Amino acid sequence: MLYLCLRDYCQPIKLYLHYRSAMIQYKLIYFDVRGLGEVSRQLFHLAGCEFEDVKIPRNDEQAWLELKKSTPFGQLPILKILDAESQNEIEIPQSSAIGRYLANQFGYAGKTPEEKAMVDAVIDQFKDFLVSQKRLTLAVRTKKSEEEINRVKEDIVTPAKDTYFKILKKLLENNSSGFLVGNDITWADLQISDNLTTLDGLGIFVPSEEPILAKFHEKIMNTPSLKTYFEQRPASLL
Repeated sequence: MLYLCLRDYCQPIKLYLHYRSAMIQYKLIYFDVRGLGEVSRQLFHLAGCEFEDVKIPRNDEQAWLELKKSTPFGQLPILKILDAESQNEIEIPQSSAIGRYLANQFGYAGKTPEEKAMVDAVIDQFKDFLVSQKRLTLAVRTKKSEEEINRVKEDIVTPAKDTYFKILKKLLENNSSGFLVGNDITWADLQISDNLTTLDGLGIFVPSEEPILAKFHEKIMNTPSLKTYFEQRPASLL
């Protein structure tokens, strides 16, 4: 059953949405890791909306090369939206485009134009930091030497992290709700929380050293409609 996300809360609606859930089918295609597809998965679970979660094995290069030929931009994730009645299907590429679309559909993009702009600003700040983080994840994934990994951490990631964390902490300190923007959870909260999970695994985010961010991360991880999903999803460093 789909959930209609109103301005202040989400509640099950059986009339129009029961019909719509039978007519609109979602398929999310990404690799079998969290990565750039995870926030979209979380949005579906947060909204209580059924979807097909297609996971391509990360180590199956042949399967990916075959699939890549049919992708709009030659990359994943992709969101496929099928109208079962008309059989019209559209494909949305790019993780941020998918996340923004789903957040707007389900009511997690911010309540006002100003909140939506700030949510987008937080996402953009995350993407700025991601440029540096990718240098580290590439070094880890390609099994570079410990010396090289530590060099990337110290020279590239740590300075970027310090700026990034300073911005996030300021947003949280100025918002009594415990969320980054407004009084309710948004997809910016999901994105930043998931990134903190990754940074924790990489040894970049140490909760005991960042109590403000640790409290925020714990709040999102204990979101009632997401907690079971978090507990049951396969472990993944990235």
